[in-house]
Amino acid sequence: MTGEARTDVQAVEAANTALYEAVERGDLDALAEQWLHEDVSVVHPGWPVLTGRDEVLRSYALIMANTEYVQFFLTDVEVSVLGDTAVVTCTENILSGGPAEEDGSAGPLIGGLVVATNVFRRTEDGQWRIWAHHGSPVLVEEDDEDEGVDNFDMDGPDGSDGIDGEGGTIL
Repeated sequence: MTGEARTDVQAVEAANTALYEAVERGDLDALAEQWLHEDVSVVHPGWPVLTGRDEVLRSYALIMANTEYVQFFLTDVEVSVLGDTAVVTCTENILSGGPAEEDGSAGPLIGGLVVATNVFRRTEDGQWRIWAHHGSPVLVEEDDEDEGVDNFDMDGPDGSDGIDGEGGTIL
């Protein structure tokens, strides 16, 4: 890999990290800075495809407004750069939580796995901005000793059935 190619890969990795950090902080302004201004799309797990900057950013605003806590542990990160386009594939190991309980204690935490593809384009000013994000849930087989059948559910990052033992949905 040439020095220029290595620099591009590092710049794309940094842009990818900034995207996830903005979501973790619930910072919609920082998130908006990461996206291109036109022709963008997103597919969140279980959602239809959303197109256009306003619709994409609205979806993230809804997610952030309804998620008290979210943290991403990215694994299996692969970056490929070809000219002014880059593709990042990764596994999002997600830990998320809802609103606090009435007594003030932390709400339930839920873990999940999503495989994601993030497509970036280099802008005229040399910055890498996200063009499209697609996330698909990873269905993990669970043993169901009582039933003797295969049961599929979203498992937490540590292989448990969610942090609170109840499973659940993810972003």
